[in-house]
Amino acid sequence: MADLKMPDINNVLIAGNVSHEPTLRRTSSGTPVANFYISSNRKYRDNSGIWRENVCHVGIVAWHKLAETCITTLKVGSSVLVDGELQSRSWKNDDGSTRSVVEIRARRIQFLEPSVTHDVEELTADRAEPKMDALQHIEPTEYDFGYQNLKI
Repeated sequence: MADLKMPDINNVLIAGNVSHEPTLRRTSSGTPVANFYISSNRKYRDNSGIWRENVCHVGIVAWHKLAETCITTLKVGSSVLVDGELQSRSWKNDDGSTRSVVEIRARRIQFLEPSVTHDVEELTADRAEPKMDALQHIEPTEYDFGYQNLKI
């Protein structure tokens, strides 16, 4: 029994809304990295039957092309589904104190809101909203997270 080992599994799947504007920085070798936070809500009934809501704020880090896509696509309030793994990192502040954080390193991010592209002429003059004709051409999005052929 001492030879048994737990499998190394580090997988996180979380849906939420972007709560802080994504930031882009580059490593010394020029690799792009984006950081942002999402808020994921959980609704439940307490012991007295009243509906409550618990909000979890989670840091997300994306690298390479995924980082660049996040910067151009995401804004505060965008809905996303993030597939990734937990990672922790530590650093020393200028005052010598050590800080640490646990965040999700994104492998895949599904943008849950369809992107609507429209010209300035398609906007109504009084409210600056897209005309309904422009919105009728949105195709439904299929969500594929790469788990179809997963063998357990």
